[in-house]
Amino acid sequence: MKTPVRIAVIDSGVHASHPHVNGVAGGVSILPDGTEDADYLDRLGHGTAVAAAIREKAPDAEIFAVKVFHQSLATNIQSLLSAIDWSARHGMHLVNLSLGTDNPDHAEMLRAAGQGIVLIAAHEDAGVRWLPGSLPNVLPVALDWNCPRDQYRTSMLPDGRMLFHASGFPRPIPGVSPEKNLKGISFAVANVTGLIAGKLCADSGFTWPATSALPALLRYLETPTPQPTQS
Repeated sequence: MKTPVRIAVIDSGVHASHPHVNGVAGGVSILPDGTEDADYLDRLGHGTAVAAAIREKAPDAEIFAVKVFHQSLATNIQSLLSAIDWSARHGMHLVNLSLGTDNPDHAEMLRAAGQGIVLIAAHEDAGVRWLPGSLPNVLPVALDWNCPRDQYRTSMLPDGRMLFHASGFPRPIPGVSPEKNLKGISFAVANVTGLIAGKLCADSGFTWPATSALPALLRYLETPTPQPTQS
């Protein structure tokens, strides 16, 4: 991809100096009333772990911390919409949403959000259909504990959309058992984001489409990666 892949991590912020993150390109904090603040430092740890999983797979991507979780891993729909709007206004390509809501009243608001960018979010987990991941304008992710962390798998949903399956384990921490580390659908989403971003970063011929970004990205991902010729 000719320009750097720009990824918004909408979460609890990011601890940019963490060695598994190795810096961010910028960010913002969205306060509960929707106003913006410059303090996107992560004090909960979740957003940093998500960003680390993405950075592991896409070291050349530009990561932006968009903080919506402050005292706990909970926010309101207006903060989420404001975070998606900030991402669109600041030229993000991919938006990692390791979060969701199961409130059907939020569906139409989220359906209208994020035009021109690709939202990546959980589709369904433990029998719960999550928003925005179950909406047709979002790249949906499912948890697959048997999938290696360095790849994703795909299947087709009944409506014909591609569903991405990935591991729920984050980037390993030396000396910490995977069972004692953070894990779950949040990291399946992050692993998919990182793998897609890594593929885009490695392809100097890919140009981000000006319109219809998600359909264009899905067509690109369906195309087999050319293999190097043997001499």
